[in-house]
Amino acid sequence: MNLALMTAIKFRKGLRKSGMVSLISVISTLSIAIGLAALIIGLSAMNGFERELKQRVLSVMPHGQIVSQMGYMANWQAIEHVLEQDQHITSITPFVSFTGLLENGSKLSAIEVQGIDPNKEATSSMLPNYVLNQRWQHFNANEQQIIIGAGLAQALGVKEDSWVTLLIPVANSDNQLKPPKRVRLQVIGILDLQGSLSNNVALIPLSDAQQLLAMGDSVTGLMVNVDNVFQANKLLNQAAFQLYQNHLQENLLYSSWEQNYGYMYNDIQMIRQIMYLAMIVVIGVACFNIVSTLMIAVKDKQRDIAILKTLGATNRFIRHIFIWYGVVSGLIGSLIGVILGVLIAWQLSTIMHFIESLIGYKLLNSHIYFVDFLPSEVHLIDVVLVFITAMLLSLIASYYPARRACKLDPARILSSF
Repeated sequence: MNLALMTAIKFRKGLRKSGMVSLISVISTLSIAIGLAALIIGLSAMNGFERELKQRVLSVMPHGQIVSQMGYMANWQAIEHVLEQDQHITSITPFVSFTGLLENGSKLSAIEVQGIDPNKEATSSMLPNYVLNQRWQHFNANEQQIIIGAGLAQALGVKEDSWVTLLIPVANSDNQLKPPKRVRLQVIGILDLQGSLSNNVALIPLSDAQQLLAMGDSVTGLMVNVDNVFQANKLLNQAAFQLYQNHLQENLLYSSWEQNYGYMYNDIQMIRQIMYLAMIVVIGVACFNIVSTLMIAVKDKQRDIAILKTLGATNRFIRHIFIWYGVVSGLIGSLIGVILGVLIAWQLSTIMHFIESLIGYKLLNSHIYFVDFLPSEVHLIDVVLVFITAMLLSLIASYYPARRACKLDPARILSSF
């Protein structure tokens, strides 16, 4: 086996004297390298999107919500008490939600206002970490304060400590709209999630929201976090059954992040599966360039093969030479591709930021995507899987030319020289 490998390396060096054969061999190796690098970069980008979904999106939004069909929940303390008995529920936070308009001078924007408890939110989610300049600690009730999303702040042209007007729709007993209630609020902080989630959101303290809507102690619903975010639907159904057993299930609606944002996770997984399929196709096409290279090598080295056979080399030995020839070509291309792919994937966000600065606009629009940058995270398992697949396909591609080399007739070849 060692002799066959050494002979294959000698054959590769000998082919460098032939310009055309050497060019085809280089193209074959580079095609494998480029294919592997592209796939490692693509898979790393999918890993990055999945990481941002878990750390940025699922860390700030509730895993599930329980709301009342009537629009307000008066007995939320009793419901909270029952949910606290569920060992899978890690936190429960009451909230008030309503739609309004935010006005700054002549600029107006529709927003979704969330009334939350600043103290409970700080212990149940990572939301305070995304408020710029650590302004969350200044977010207090009864001080006419509001936190708005970065996209909304940019659209309205406001900064920290600016004053804005919140317009709240008001309806009379006949459900006819009256002039909206106008409230002046100070922008105490700006929430920047670097994506679409912070474009049209505003936060105010829970007690302030209750006063603005004249809800008393009632809330819109409860935000629930569970210990296994990817089992949120199942765990929320179990919680609903507990409420039903305690006769608290009437007029309640349940929703989880999977119903509202699950498409993000499903899309990432679908693209990952497509990329694995593309990996086999792309690497397969690249590796099967080895077939043409080896066929030319067999033709170029047929005299050497004939001499080896006359010296007693067996067909198995000849076959091993050209299998090693193809494997070495695949190995060189795979190593180059892995190194190139890992290096680019490692700095992919920086590279994309540089490209965006050159062209003058962002490739990922924050009004469309949940992040406005291209994340990347290299996983060792992806690199190993891509490398092993390339080597297996290189081995398979080497088999047919190796068999053709075994079938050469040494007497006919040597007599022609």
